[in-house]
Amino acid sequence: MSPEIFFSPPADAGGSDILEVTMANKNLFKTIVGMLSPKADTVNEAGGVAYKLSPKQALAQYAATGCFNNTFYADAGDQLDKVLALANEVDAEFVAKTAVFAREKGHMKDMPALLLAVLSTRDKALFERVFPRVADNGKMLRNFVQIMRSGVVGRKSLGSLPKRMVREWFEKRGSEQIFKQSVGQSPSIADILKMVHPKPADAEREALFGYFIGRDIDVDKLPEIVKKFEQFKAGDMLEIPNVPFQMLTALPLGAKEWTEIARNAPWQITRMNLNTFQRHGVFADEAMVKIVADRLRNAEAIKRARVFPYQLLSAFKAAEANRGIPREITEALQDAMEIATENVPRIDGKVYIFPDISGSMHSPATGYRKGATSTVTCLDVAALVAATLLRKNPSAEVIPFSDHIVEARLNPRDSVMTNAKILASLPSGGTNCSAPLKELNRRRAKGDMIVYVSDNESWVDTRHRWNRGTATMRQWNEFKSRNSDAKLVCIDIQPYGHTQAQERRDILNVGGFSDQVFTLVSEFAAGNLDDGHWVSVIERLEL
Repeated sequence: MSPEIFFSPPADAGGSDILEVTMANKNLFKTIVGMLSPKADTVNEAGGVAYKLSPKQALAQYAATGCFNNTFYADAGDQLDKVLALANEVDAEFVAKTAVFAREKGHMKDMPALLLAVLSTRDKALFERVFPRVADNGKMLRNFVQIMRSGVVGRKSLGSLPKRMVREWFEKRGSEQIFKQSVGQSPSIADILKMVHPKPADAEREALFGYFIGRDIDVDKLPEIVKKFEQFKAGDMLEIPNVPFQMLTALPLGAKEWTEIARNAPWQITRMNLNTFQRHGVFADEAMVKIVADRLRNAEAIKRARVFPYQLLSAFKAAEANRGIPREITEALQDAMEIATENVPRIDGKVYIFPDISGSMHSPATGYRKGATSTVTCLDVAALVAATLLRKNPSAEVIPFSDHIVEARLNPRDSVMTNAKILASLPSGGTNCSAPLKELNRRRAKGDMIVYVSDNESWVDTRHRWNRGTATMRQWNEFKSRNSDAKLVCIDIQPYGHTQAQERRDILNVGGFSDQVFTLVSEFAAGNLDDGHWVSVIERLEL
């Protein structure tokens, strides 16, 4: 109900009295709205007041966004300590479901392996049940073993049950599959074999295990793929074997061999090595340019690759910066982005999207990693989410903000990549999450859904007492006074365990930057999420 209706003056009142009463009542109503905001109960990393997430909410957020690298406000050790503490605060079943969710839906690597390691010390039955779903390839197996040996979960040895599960991992895979998933070190597959001593099922498996750990073996009994690889290395075979790309990169190969690798590379390897292909002359062949471009925009290949939209953005930025990469390749990446995000749902009603363009959003989306820091920033991700939602909801309004709102003219018919570049290039400043909501309230705007994409480190608007709550919450309550059915979604790009808008039936806090986020936003908009929202999605997961 609006303040003018609630405090309507008598019909025969004079004009000046009407104005005076209306203005006084507006101020009174705003005070009441502020009083309805829940009291803030923590301070964020930037020094602003905030709301602490519950242990389950915080763990769910870390599971989708945590990468154990240094972020703008926290280092990797802090994140690790917080996740371990949270995992021990919630029940073991939730830890198990979060590990599976993070792997199968979020496609994360480090976080599900850590939660699996935690589970090995808390609930053996649940650990045994979810191990195959989390350690679903060689990389995940190595991550799990590495975490166990580090001692972070309280032990430095695997223990009898984890050893048995690792042995079963080898038993359930064919020899060729094991060989192709053996790429990587610290620990290597050879290290793991020495730890768990799996019993070879046949002569071929015995030869393969011996090959890994350097024993004398009967070469004739090796799997055919291993024989071909060794023959190629020795120069006895011209045909490039069908082995993982990483096994070939250390070999002295020429343009001809690299062209053959590019011709047969899977989708993700193609995306990750466009600069490598260009450097080795692959794109000098116009036919290869077409082959690679067609692969990149192939809808089925994109679906099978389970690609993150931000991975496409990363490839696009790298390719665009390399003048040697043909334009057809960069255009194919834009096509791939449209395909990868085409299932983003349309949201009914009036939608507002608030991407955070403040200074802290210029930090790498996956944290700082020595020698391997991603070129994709939190700002890139925020711009990408905003541009994607605008593409599917042309009537939506995008209002970027830092310490104040920033005007951005976007055409919803432009590609996702084009609009993302415009947003990512806007000038930055401090963080004031309440600024765009304050602007809507100034306009007395109507709306049905508001989506923030931010790191939630608001501090510019922290000028009031804690018992009045955050400025964002106060502005949201005022917006709700005019739009009783409106909903608010706060997408957190980096996890810190707090939020500017406290979770309730009309507010969803969600972390991450995979396409799963769009699904949750759609479910929330349609009213299909229970109280607890994102946590309830994880809890519904079947083990």
